[in-house]
Amino acid sequence: MASRSELSGQRVLVTGASGFTGRYVIERLRVAGCEVHDLSPGDAGAPVNLLDRAAIKQRIAEVRPQRVVHLAAISFVAHGDADEIYRVNVVGTRNLLEALASLEQMPANVLLASSANVYGNASGVLDEQAPLSPQNDYAVSKMAMEAMAALWADRLPLTLVRPFNYTGVGQDEKFLIPKIVAHFRRGADVIELGNTDVSRDFNDVRGVAAAYEGLLAMDGSGQTYNVCSGQEHSLQEVIERMRGISGRDIEVKVNPAFVRANEVKSLRGDNGKLLAAVGPLPEFDLSETLRWIYQAGTTA
Repeated sequence: MASRSELSGQRVLVTGASGFTGRYVIERLRVAGCEVHDLSPGDAGAPVNLLDRAAIKQRIAEVRPQRVVHLAAISFVAHGDADEIYRVNVVGTRNLLEALASLEQMPANVLLASSANVYGNASGVLDEQAPLSPQNDYAVSKMAMEAMAALWADRLPLTLVRPFNYTGVGQDEKFLIPKIVAHFRRGADVIELGNTDVSRDFNDVRGVAAAYEGLLAMDGSGQTYNVCSGQEHSLQEVIERMRGISGRDIEVKVNPAFVRANEVKSLRGDNGKLLAAVGPLPEFDLSETLRWIYQAGTTA
């Protein structure tokens, strides 16, 4: 088990640095003493496009990262543009790996964010050996990214993470939890949702960032880790907890336009391998996370 203190002074590249997860990961890495870089030349202005092979190679050569956290991706399941999903998530990742493999000094760890969506509708508590059965283009793109990355395993020290659902302050309201919280915050009478008979392993983004930090402190060895809380909550439970937090009621209506075909009904992960690797992680009760999001919006 590597000590997080080993990150101090390390030059770390974070892709997707300005995204929801990236901001929390960077905060932890900076506290750990890392020299953090992103894909923006000179760390200012627009980031280099992952689909621009030459520009990515040039940026990687400039940073010469000792460790990498690859978060940049199309991460919204209902994104709508399948072509963009596959190009960014698969080809974009390949361009990054190709550039990293061209470095004279290899990084010690390249952490790649996949998704628990690759498991699809597999039943029970899922560990890393569960069969993959993706149910949408986003999930298929992540499974394809994993398969593509395996081609580089003999040249780069990879770590693959499969995060389950997680949320927190700053997540876009197009995602389920922020959407629900925002409706309660506004005092809405009605909320329109898609599939309501679903349950998820909802984690807190702060716990996810801590897990990534812990894994990054190790040397990449081709291992795959579920990043999850190990606790499953139904959508109805989320609604009930928000009623308690806000002191308000709301009517839930199913909008057929929001209903996804092949919706994953239940998703719960086994985090035993992760905890064995990095040790104890911060634990967040779902109500604590919901209250954090709710109060952040009311005081903004």
